[in-house]
Formats: sequence, structure tokens, C-alpha cells
Amino acid sequence: MTITASGMLVLVAAALVAVGGGALVLAYNRLVRRRNLVAEGKSGIDVQLKRRHELIPALVACVKGYAGFERSVLEELTRLRGAADEASSMADVNERETALNRGLSSFFARVEAYPDLKANVSFAELSQQLIDTEDALQYSRRYYNGAVRDLNIAVEAFPSNLVAATFGYRTADYFQVDSVAQRAAPAVGLPLAASASPPPATTES
Repeated sequence: MTITASGMLVLVAAALVAVGGGALVLAYNRLVRRRNLVAEGKSGIDVQLKRRHELIPALVACVKGYAGFERSVLEELTRLRGAADEASSMADVNERETALNRGLSSFFARVEAYPDLKANVSFAELSQQLIDTEDALQYSRRYYNGAVRDLNIAVEAFPSNLVAATFGYRTADYFQVDSVAQRAAPAVGLPLAASASPPPATTES
């Protein structure tokens, strides 16, 4: 069978269209997968942040009975925790959780002046739970940020950026909140078995 020059051009054009179409499908599927991985990673971060937020009121309640502990520190920590609960976008989460970290750091710095509080079994257990949650949060952070990196490359690199622009894919923000576990650690440095009983709570006026 003889193939004319025009026929050859048609075959070449058809092959290019098929290859191009396949590349677009692959790029689209890759974007879908990477967006889903980002969503999965964000879900993991949300779980750990929720757990951290649940521990803070318990820590505050445990400390309230100790005479001389600065009420303003507890009130500010409670306020920051409430503000963090209302975060929406990842940029907002980064800002509010970073502020909450500063509040937690200030809180644990004050705890250092209260040896009896540091030896309290309930406080030590809550602090250890916070440290464990921080560790899990940093693991979730690494997973999420890796997924964000891959998505952002796909959104910005050629030729997948053409598909991303066509279907409305956008780059995602990284989770940039550091851990406060190092600040919390001294509060749980004493063995629970050797922990002393807490002093009697004072009556708040």
C-alpha cells in the first residue's frame, strides 16, 4: 500500500494529537492525585491540632488552683486557643497556631517557677500528652508539606501548568508551625512514681 505525502502528514498529525491528548490526561490525573494527597495531609494536621486544642483547657484548669500563678498568662492562652479554633485557610492556621505556640511557650516558662506543679501527676500526664501530640503534628507536617511541594511543582511546571490553569488548580500553602515540645519537656521531667502530691488549691476571689 502506497502512502502519499498528504497521507503521511495526516498520520503524523494524528499521532501528535494522540500523544498530546495522552499527556494531558496524564497531567490531569497527576494533578488530581496530588491534590487529594494534600487534602489527606491537611486532614492529618487537623486531627492533631484538634487534639492539641482539647488538651489546653485541661492544662489551664490544672494550673488555676496554684497560688500566685499569673492569671493573665492563662487568660491569654485561652484566648489564643479560641482564636486558633476559628482559623480557615492554611495561611490563617499558620498565623494563629504560631501565636498559640508563643502562648504555650510563655505558659511553660512560668511553670518552671513552680516545682510542685511540675511534680503534679495530672499536669505531668497532660504535658506528656501534649508532647506526644506535638510529635504527631510534626510528622503530619512533613507528610503534608511533601504533598504540597509535589502539587505546587505540578501546578507551576510545563506542560502540566496548562492543565492546572484550565481546570482551576492553584498552589497550596505550606504548614509552617514549629513544635513547642521542647518547651513543654521540662515540665514532665520527673518520674510519675516520685511525683509529690500537689499543694491544696487556693480559693479564687
